[in-house]
Amino acid sequence: MVTPNSDTPYSFVWMDLRAEPMVISVPAVEAKRYYSLQLVDFNTYNFGYVGSRTTGNVAGSYLVAGPHWTGPTPAGIRRVFRSTTDIALGLFRTQLFDPADIDNVEKVQAGYEAQPLSSFSNQPAPPAAPALAFPKFEKDLVRSEFFAYLDFALSLAPALPEDRWIRGELAKIGVGPGKTFEFGALSLEDEAEILLGMKEGQRKVEAAVASFGRDVNGWRVGSPFGDAAFFHGDWLMRAAAAQAGILGNDGVEAMYPMAKVDADGQPLDCSKASYTLTFPKGRLPPVEAFWSVTMYDGKTQLLVENPIGRYLINSPMLPTLKTGADGSLTIYIQSKSPGPDRESNWLPAPDGPIYVVMRLYWPKTTPPSILPPGEGTWQPPGIRKT
Repeated sequence: MVTPNSDTPYSFVWMDLRAEPMVISVPAVEAKRYYSLQLVDFNTYNFGYVGSRTTGNVAGSYLVAGPHWTGPTPAGIRRVFRSTTDIALGLFRTQLFDPADIDNVEKVQAGYEAQPLSSFSNQPAPPAAPALAFPKFEKDLVRSEFFAYLDFALSLAPALPEDRWIRGELAKIGVGPGKTFEFGALSLEDEAEILLGMKEGQRKVEAAVASFGRDVNGWRVGSPFGDAAFFHGDWLMRAAAAQAGILGNDGVEAMYPMAKVDADGQPLDCSKASYTLTFPKGRLPPVEAFWSVTMYDGKTQLLVENPIGRYLINSPMLPTLKTGADGSLTIYIQSKSPGPDRESNWLPAPDGPIYVVMRLYWPKTTPPSILPPGEGTWQPPGIRKT
């Protein structure tokens, strides 16, 4: 499950790029509001960004092309992005300042547009691509029909240079575009070998997830997301990234330190303790856009219903938060109110296991910075038991 957030309401557009490119247009967005369009292909590569960090908050139109398109850049297009696969996803994130701001966010979202290139250029549409024969998808079929899903996915993902050798190996056993790997036709001995191999592969992925990033004061800090050049054929890292947090941003766009333990390495559990997170004066998360700290139920991975309707504390809330005499900012992490004088800084927690995610949108690249991930000059302070 992808950990949800209430910082940046999402907008999605799936794009079939086989017949022609798509054009995505964005409105002018007020300068103080962060937004981004993350372009992700079927390989889970982030192949481009539009938004506050990369293109600014001005209006513009951008072309998203598939791997086989060879046309010229049309008039009115600010930039061309090329997907490595025939299917791609556009994921918009639009900053929400507070609950009362939702109507303003929806107005921005209403300005996002997607249309085929022929429509944008007022030209006749090319012949439509054949209808996609999506395999039946049910959770229970993932294991028994895994290779049918794989054949389908590979049919929409031309091999990159670093993929060709493994594609060749798969083709030898009948796996790949246009092929049908008949798992049920194998001997029991061969079926067992395949299943053992899949189990071992899953074990390696889970081990990579568990060891991902660096331990910094009880936070796991890392960034396993990027484009094809970033992964460069490291399929284990790509699989671990997808399992840990598919559709995650590049580190330069956002960083996501996660804490499941306190500064002493003990599991966070608000049925057993209360906690504080203190940022010394001048040591708030260093960002160009904004930061947040969000509470999650350790069992469900979901936001936590609470009596004050607060799911996070973020930088837009700073004017309403209280600081200490030394200028530090303390967040109170507990299941019950810390009292009227501290409730402005209370991050409500469930009465049980928890985890906390810190988000740094558009992190600064000059010191102090969380970049490079886990090695920067700024580190998140540890969560401490009170």
